[in-house]
Amino acid sequence: MMAQRLGVWCIAEDHPEAPAILASPSGSRSFGELVGQAHRIVHALRAAGLRRGDAVAVLLPNDLHIVEWSLACEESGFYFVMLNPHLSAKEIAGVLDASGAAVLVGHELHAAAMSELVGNPGLLAILAIGEIPGVMSVEEFLAPHPTTLPDDRSPGQQFSFSSGTTGRPKGVRRSLPEGDPSQRANEAAIFGRAFGFAPRIGCHLVSAGMHHGGCRTFYIGALNIGQALVILPKFDAESVLRVIQEHRVTTAYMVPTMFHRLLQLPEETRARHDLSSLEVVAHSAAPCPRVIKQRMMDWWGPVIWETYGGMEGAATIAKPHRWLEKPGTVGRSVRGVTVRILDEDGNALPPDRVGQVYIDMGSRSFEYTGARSETEKIFSGTGFTIGDMGYLDEDGYLFISDRAKDMIITGGVNVYPAEVEAVLVEHSAVADVAVIGIPDDEWGEQVKAVVELAAGAIQDAERETLGRELIAFCRERLASYKCPRSVDFRDALPRSDTGKLFKRRLRDEYWAGAGRHV
Repeated sequence: MMAQRLGVWCIAEDHPEAPAILASPSGSRSFGELVGQAHRIVHALRAAGLRRGDAVAVLLPNDLHIVEWSLACEESGFYFVMLNPHLSAKEIAGVLDASGAAVLVGHELHAAAMSELVGNPGLLAILAIGEIPGVMSVEEFLAPHPTTLPDDRSPGQQFSFSSGTTGRPKGVRRSLPEGDPSQRANEAAIFGRAFGFAPRIGCHLVSAGMHHGGCRTFYIGALNIGQALVILPKFDAESVLRVIQEHRVTTAYMVPTMFHRLLQLPEETRARHDLSSLEVVAHSAAPCPRVIKQRMMDWWGPVIWETYGGMEGAATIAKPHRWLEKPGTVGRSVRGVTVRILDEDGNALPPDRVGQVYIDMGSRSFEYTGARSETEKIFSGTGFTIGDMGYLDEDGYLFISDRAKDMIITGGVNVYPAEVEAVLVEHSAVADVAVIGIPDDEWGEQVKAVVELAAGAIQDAERETLGRELIAFCRERLASYKCPRSVDFRDALPRSDTGKLFKRRLRDEYWAGAGRHV
């Protein structure tokens, strides 16, 4: 008996009527329909002048359109840039510039930002799903083109971005793979298999933001393994339970904040949904408090998988039974990756000694675009660090002791304090500022601004009003998730003689007693 072929392209050829999108805000699609639309997009982009190595950026909500444009890039040698819908037009322009994107595709839900980007000199085309005044519709752009298999297919690549510590967009750009896109799709299927996804059995729930790199990795892995997607427009705890029961969902990806919200549902709400179909629920993006994960295991059973890494690459997997044996671990190295713990001088540390976590994939497989010095800083040989401290036990299981020194992870999303500080210091009342993460039961961390006032700026009684003003000042200039939720005031911030800010001292005050290992 011949083994079934996996990967979206092969499944579309062998089983074109098989469901690829079971449900989404725009409806359902078979594998044949999904792949046909991807082919049409490739023909249209090439007709517009795009060539291998060009980049396509999308500003889209959770829906099947993200999948269509992603697949088009993956079979045509284009880079695919997923824009966070919460970014401001200015921030989006920075990512477009840093990626060199030739095409921007946006949804009418983001019409305000899209309108500000019309006329961007780097774009060959700007396209709208829905109606945006002055922007060509995707339907019109695609209409003249067929759904036939394009010639000269080659694998594309995701171009990942986050805000750098300098406040400028920082991208992870990898060389484009060679060969057949079907082979690339098969590698994504292998990834799904590594997390226990069953080939062509069940369906995968998408409830996190589809622009999120971790979420995308898993829904693309599920699709290539042959599991249809059930796409929610946004996360809602009770809707998640309803959809799992309705569609008999077998796999899903979430971030720890979602677990927290699910556990906050009333007991009677949780009890009335049948979740017995669940086999694998993967999570990443932020540390999951041990008690939260244990409660989820108690409720859903041993189906919670964890992966650790960053946009630079995955490092470990913690299978449910291993986590139950070693509570708190983020897992053991995935195949082809070595995790090392190094001291400040780059020497390897023995088991149970805390040091810098380095992830070694055997080669320098990426670089930060336009930031060679930042790339060099994170590498030691072929291993790189994302700034975390941790240790390996005697069995090689990794435990994270502390996260990146300054980065804040709130609800699974990275916030870089330097970017927020650069905005706040522009306010006339601010002499100095430190932005830090403080404990938050729901989000893991929340953004806190600690401000040293300019001489004579305000009276003590006006501080509460100024705090609200500073938050609003940020919200006018940055995505809301980056902005402080609270502001404290100090007579002076702790700095060394050389001007270095001692953020650790500030953080320790707020984290004391919160259970964080420092």
